[in-house]
Amino acid sequence: MAQLRIALAQTNPAVGDLAANTDKLIEWTRRATGRGAHLVVFTEMFLTGYPAEDLVLRNSFVEASIAAAEAAAGRLAEAGLGETPVVVGYVDRARLAPRVGQPKGAPLDAAALLHRGRVAVKTAKHHLPNYGVFDEYRYFVRGDRLPIFRLHGVDVAVAVCEDLWQDGGPVAVAAEAGAGLLVVPNASPYEREKDDVRLALVSRRAREAGCALAYANQVGGQDELVFDGDSIIVSASGELVARAAQFTEELLVADLELPEASPGGPGTFEVDAGDGTVITVERVELSARPLEPYEPEPPVIAAHLDDTAEVYSALVLAVRDYVAKNGFQSVILGLSGGIDSALTATIASDAIGPERVHAVLMPSVYSSEHSLADAQELVNRQGINAQIVPIADIVTSFEKDIHLTGLAAENLQARVRGMILMGLSNQHGHLVLTTGNKSELATGYSTLYGDSAGGFAPIKDVLKTLVWKLARWRNAQVGLSSPFLRGFPRPPIPENSIEKEPSAELRPDQRDTDSLPAYDVLDRLLDDYVEKDMGSAELIAAGHDPALVARVIRLVDLAEYKRRQYPPGPKITPKNFGRDRRLPITNRWRETTP
Repeated sequence: MAQLRIALAQTNPAVGDLAANTDKLIEWTRRATGRGAHLVVFTEMFLTGYPAEDLVLRNSFVEASIAAAEAAAGRLAEAGLGETPVVVGYVDRARLAPRVGQPKGAPLDAAALLHRGRVAVKTAKHHLPNYGVFDEYRYFVRGDRLPIFRLHGVDVAVAVCEDLWQDGGPVAVAAEAGAGLLVVPNASPYEREKDDVRLALVSRRAREAGCALAYANQVGGQDELVFDGDSIIVSASGELVARAAQFTEELLVADLELPEASPGGPGTFEVDAGDGTVITVERVELSARPLEPYEPEPPVIAAHLDDTAEVYSALVLAVRDYVAKNGFQSVILGLSGGIDSALTATIASDAIGPERVHAVLMPSVYSSEHSLADAQELVNRQGINAQIVPIADIVTSFEKDIHLTGLAAENLQARVRGMILMGLSNQHGHLVLTTGNKSELATGYSTLYGDSAGGFAPIKDVLKTLVWKLARWRNAQVGLSSPFLRGFPRPPIPENSIEKEPSAELRPDQRDTDSLPAYDVLDRLLDDYVEKDMGSAELIAAGHDPALVARVIRLVDLAEYKRRQYPPGPKITPKNFGRDRRLPITNRWRETTP
């Protein structure tokens, strides 16, 4: 057996910032070599950031990416780091003649091996995902090469992200070629409980490939997506060897005992990939002789978060990165005293610090005394900035010239609040945080250009029942401090905000249940209809009340136009409103109740 120390750089790149990402590559490679690593693996499309979306259809962007990979290799050598091989993701180009249906410029979701000042070998993603948030047939052409480089007597193969999730392709070819280690750069977005699925997948693929597998995953927020890290190394038998923490940058270093490579030198040969394609294996020799035996480092297996802590950490990271990567210095939100705005404010305080959070308390003639008191209590507990702007006179001034009644009059109050927040954002440069939850967004229980106004919606993908669960969980962490929690000396959310009955307070004695069923009933139905795409017959067969099924389906379907105009927010479920779920606004299909 041969030994190899591998370092997985679980990092947070910025889309489009090739210079900063390259600087980070140099710095993290220096850190890895300082810990004695023989191989460093960065994440999928690290140099460009992921997902780069339609940027990859611009020739200038692809050329800059290719130049960045070559320049990174040169900089590593100049910094005295060129002897350490580095695997890094970037965007390359296939040399194909243009044809109908092929993305402009034939971009590749590629990975390069940087060594001794040059790109020694490169590959590209073979399986292109085209489901959920992924639309990669729009952006890339398929790779058809599997590099295997010999490093200190071990044959190391390279595949990219989705190549693990599909049968056949690079995993099957790595097994056929006798690789001793398969390294996989990834940008795998977070979803609830995905870490369990991911570990099972990585273990299964290692057993299929007959070799150890190192899975390096991106971390950080990018628009609607949150990447949770959770980088993993398993043995050829699928046993967990090392695992990084979630939602934080980390250099995961592990010593592996791997089989020595079979005799045979550099060259290329073709292998049936088992998925109807042929992949060309390209063997490259960096160093044939195994290392002298050395004392391995103890392996690191990070403790994993429970489900609620995972979700909360994802939301905090999403807000932190959206604020930082888009150049905002502060955020602003309407604070009503209710649970949704209370949780949103708390997430923001944990993400960027309460001193950078601004709340506006905007009581109307229908606001209860406890609403203003509860909002003020949260301000006091967290130390955020706050101001009170009563809206009664502003609403009255509108009503003098515009006659509105019923729902239109109720919505006017919400729109006045939205106008105030957007005006203050415009004046002071704050990012407006929208405070609506997924249950409201699903059923259209929001006002366009009112409570739906804003730039980012932290709890957009959080059902109301989960909002309460997150709030109670956060209060239970009182006094604890972490990268995702401020050490508030008291529970940051007033108990009354959690316990009181939800109300928009747009008319006298209003309650959410005037318009919606109880949230525990509603959320179960929404989960089946939105997440699982059940039709009306399936919903009734699953035990939902037929009259409620018909009512909720109608509410959800009619609200599509509102959701299209809602701000982006972090995805935490398998099907968020946004990239995951794309229904036509103009749509005459209606589910019929049997």
